[in-house]
Amino acid sequence: MTTNSTGTATSSQPHPFAAIQQAATQAGIALDSPALAAHLDASDPVQTYRADFHIPTYPQATSASANSSSQVVYLCGNSLGLQPKRTQELLTQELQVWAERGVMGHFDHPHNRPWVSIDETVTGELAKIVGASADEVACMGSLTNNLHLLMVAFYRPTPTRFKILIEAKAFPSDTYAVASQVKFHGFDPKDAVIALAPRDGEDTLRHEDIMRVIRDQGHEIALVMFSGVQYYTGQLFDMREITRAGQAAGCVVGWDLAHAVGNVPLHLHEWGVDFAAWCTYKYLNAGPGCIAGAFVHNKHRDTDLPRFAGWWGHDKQSRFKMPQTFQAMPGAAGFQLSNPSVVATVSLLGSLQVFAQTSMDALRSKSLRLTAYLEHLIDAVVVPRPSSHGVRLITPRDPFARGAQLSLLFTEFASVSGLMRELESRGVVVDEREPNVIRVSPAPLYNTFQDVRMFVDALCESLDVLAAAKKA
Repeated sequence: MTTNSTGTATSSQPHPFAAIQQAATQAGIALDSPALAAHLDASDPVQTYRADFHIPTYPQATSASANSSSQVVYLCGNSLGLQPKRTQELLTQELQVWAERGVMGHFDHPHNRPWVSIDETVTGELAKIVGASADEVACMGSLTNNLHLLMVAFYRPTPTRFKILIEAKAFPSDTYAVASQVKFHGFDPKDAVIALAPRDGEDTLRHEDIMRVIRDQGHEIALVMFSGVQYYTGQLFDMREITRAGQAAGCVVGWDLAHAVGNVPLHLHEWGVDFAAWCTYKYLNAGPGCIAGAFVHNKHRDTDLPRFAGWWGHDKQSRFKMPQTFQAMPGAAGFQLSNPSVVATVSLLGSLQVFAQTSMDALRSKSLRLTAYLEHLIDAVVVPRPSSHGVRLITPRDPFARGAQLSLLFTEFASVSGLMRELESRGVVVDEREPNVIRVSPAPLYNTFQDVRMFVDALCESLDVLAAAKKA
């Protein structure tokens, strides 16, 4: 099963849980039986890639079932992906080249990765993952830094078209970046930023509401900039249709793909996206704070876009001749400022070498089944418990309208910090969003159906402990 190029459901697509039901029926295993998880893992074609990653051991072992040598149930790839085993070797190689060859490593490299073109070792695979040509992609900077650089080029407000449409609950860095950009151009964010919020009583944005704002206010909107996958709820936006509608209204459309890249299939060139930026330390597993990526569609290749220039964006044929006049590299590479960190770039390379062995369609297929299985267990095992603490899912129920993340809201908790401590004591790592949400993200490259089942069992134990403590 694969998703179509919009990343949304179609009538021909069966619900991914149907495959789980079929597997359970054929094996004669009850849907809620722990044995089903092991059975699903045994027939999983993506399972082999788990061996390419380091799985952490328990940070603490206070429960009877945990010990210091056991692997954690790591469901936090939406915050920081796990380390690929090949990354350490790649880093060691670069340190050795630096030690043995010094500056000569820029041009004379024993592993055919000369530092002068180190970014070219990753742009090809990045381009495949985001659905672009290699010259539309650059490995550079950090996410918010790249968004600023791209908005310099693409946010060109006029007295009548100056607004930016974003999500009201966008990741704070995006909100800060957008507000500072409009202020830089002399506008008040209160007037220039349209922050679209979900309807009262709803957790996620409706697609028709996004379309309505673009239709009604598009003549005033200079830039539509959404996240591909919403960081808090895990909602997957219809990037193709939003891009199409925004551009039809005369807007530029850009995307923050921090939670989408390496998570869902992307087709940035086909969709006609103007620009995009992403980090690499979540689903791309490049390491904390690692180098980021940027996309600029080839339709802008021969246009004289304004930009903040740096020498690494200058034409590489004359870069080392140190000319005084800037001549941009064609495509996204022309937006680079400084030479990229070799250490950071090969950290990303270590993960991309794993991605190169599979496909985003294969990963997405497994991801849909993992989250469908998790959703079923939450509904069937956790919600009916007296100790459930009012848990409910704030991620879309439509499996094709979400990424590899389910966000659980505990309505009876003022804070989930106690729940996090209980989960960690059982060797479970998920992400906390105060006051009362945990984000659970089974990453298909290295997570298993047994990980999902063990999380649910640990969650039930933890909720029981907290309920008992409350009564005591």
